[in-house]
Amino acid sequence: MRQLMRYLGGTALLLCIAVSGVHAQDATERVLPVPTTVSPELQALIGADSLHWWNTHPRTAQEWKAWIGKMAKGAAEALPELRKKMGVTVVDGSMGGVRTFTLTPKTIPASNQERVLLHLHGGGYVLNPGEAGTLEAIYMAGFGDMKVVSVDYRMPPDSPYPAALDDALTVYRELLKNYPSEKIGVFGTSTGGGMTLALVLRARMEGLPLPGAIAPGTPWTDLTKTGDSYFTNEGVDNILVSYEGWLKDAALLYANGHDLRDPLLSPVYGDVKGFPPTLLTTGTRDLFLSNTVRMHLKLREAGVMADLIVFEGMSHAQYYMAADAPETAFHFTELSRFFNRHLK
Repeated sequence: MRQLMRYLGGTALLLCIAVSGVHAQDATERVLPVPTTVSPELQALIGADSLHWWNTHPRTAQEWKAWIGKMAKGAAEALPELRKKMGVTVVDGSMGGVRTFTLTPKTIPASNQERVLLHLHGGGYVLNPGEAGTLEAIYMAGFGDMKVVSVDYRMPPDSPYPAALDDALTVYRELLKNYPSEKIGVFGTSTGGGMTLALVLRARMEGLPLPGAIAPGTPWTDLTKTGDSYFTNEGVDNILVSYEGWLKDAALLYANGHDLRDPLLSPVYGDVKGFPPTLLTTGTRDLFLSNTVRMHLKLREAGVMADLIVFEGMSHAQYYMAADAPETAFHFTELSRFFNRHLK
């Protein structure tokens, strides 16, 4: 665990200690050989023990808030150092009454001066409030040399569905006042990836112009336990580990009684015809591998230009958990190239 923390540079997005008293028993971990075909930095992540808090089960709003707060504190502690490393500044503000963080690299080339990226953070619709949700946005601003607006959307237990999506749409509307839609890209990982897709569905429902391109990373496209990798990668993914841990609880808490197969909750069930160019990312050990693959196939079947990157050996979202890993640089460089190619 110490080695994993070192490679994360303290960005404890997924490594804080769970609140005592809300733990269930550990799952049976399936131990596989660490691939030698990836970088030493990624090998360290792949070979680490499963996160011990994956099976946390808060039962009350107070327990949820205590756990979320503890996780957020740990995740935010290392962000100033990462911003310095990436040459990125942050401004805490608001757009349309929604709290946002605007991340700006040291230099923005002329080609990106009139472009902007909208970031929706991950965390199972419950984790990473405030600054804690900006980790991925820092990387994207630094590697992509583009301004990034990260949405601090409302979350359960106080604000279940559709609050998060409402906030994302509000900020998107505000960006449309200053940027043509074809110059706006949207990206996010995990929950943020699912929300990226849901935002496009919602924007179309509202009659808004769609963004120029989107990049959902290992998106949570199906909040039900449907898809092969929920089973084949259970106990293999050392980040999420199993749907039956906190993940299932978070899905139900966020949905707040709504049908989990509603496309605005699980966009893999939506009509994706006419979607903008899309780049999806996952890993071979990712619990959400099927979430990503199913979404990719659905987009392709609908005639959408959709590409898919699958990282060797990666569990969930490990492409931003090792600051110095070549895979991290590759991932965000690929996203940058993708947006440069498709944004006007």
